[in-house]
Amino acid sequence: MLRMRAFNSGQFVLPLPAGHRFPMGRYALLRERLEARLPDIRMMEAPRASDGELALAHTPQWIAAISNGSVAPEAMREIGFPWSEAMVERSRRSAGATIAACRTALGEGVSANMAGGTHHASAGKGGGFCVFNDAAVAARLMQAEHGRRGRLPLGVAVIDLDVHQGNGTASIFRDDPSVFTLSLHGAKNFPFRKEASDLDVELPDGCGDADYLAALEQALDELERRFTPGLVIYLAGADPFERDRLGRLKLSFDGLEARDRRVFDFAWQRRIPLAFAMAGGYASDISETVQVQLGTFRVALEYWRRWQNAAP
Repeated sequence: MLRMRAFNSGQFVLPLPAGHRFPMGRYALLRERLEARLPDIRMMEAPRASDGELALAHTPQWIAAISNGSVAPEAMREIGFPWSEAMVERSRRSAGATIAACRTALGEGVSANMAGGTHHASAGKGGGFCVFNDAAVAARLMQAEHGRRGRLPLGVAVIDLDVHQGNGTASIFRDDPSVFTLSLHGAKNFPFRKEASDLDVELPDGCGDADYLAALEQALDELERRFTPGLVIYLAGADPFERDRLGRLKLSFDGLEARDRRVFDFAWQRRIPLAFAMAGGYASDISETVQVQLGTFRVALEYWRRWQNAAP
């Protein structure tokens, strides 16, 4: 039986010191909930991104420094993780998962990375729990593979709805008209020095469901006016949730589901394949973050089924 594919790097666990604020446990919990509640999602091991694939978005110096552990201490502090071989492996697998999700979406309509969304990593450095930029690597690789098949250039839209601005993605694609970067984020939240996306929508602290969804609708209309994508990469951050520790916005579970539905419907109505990654989520109760993510997968599965039913 055909099932929607989601790529998982959860078996490559990042060792963190006790009390570290990054909620590593959410990935295992998401897997457990998906297995129990959404059996039509097939979880597959994420492949490992190669040096050549990473070099489509990152400098060779950054790839080498991360890989061999020669990163300067201040650069590791900016990332927020201690260096380890496990960190390197997980970061490569996270990028590989978005690559695999994009390839799958181009064939089946919808696919997922069960982690990823590492949008604070730029070409030559990381930041904010991000080592390599999975969306940027995958976008560039999909464009290269598309071109090798003799097709017209592939336009990619990165729709970033993590509560934090996608500064690394914006930086990587600053002078690249073939990728449209859209970021809807908290105006006063991290990163405090933002990079210019193709379209930035800044939201005030405390923004709730109605105002958020209205801003998203306007942003998607603007995206459609300015760009014609052949692939959407969606960063479905759970951190706009009202009880997220780092979010500062006030979206409810229902509001976040409506957000997801609007993005998936935007892509479906235009028959644009969509790959998504989970990005941020830092609720004090990690089960609430996972509840938001589970809602994203429910919506995704509904739209994946539409793609399969429409296939010739």
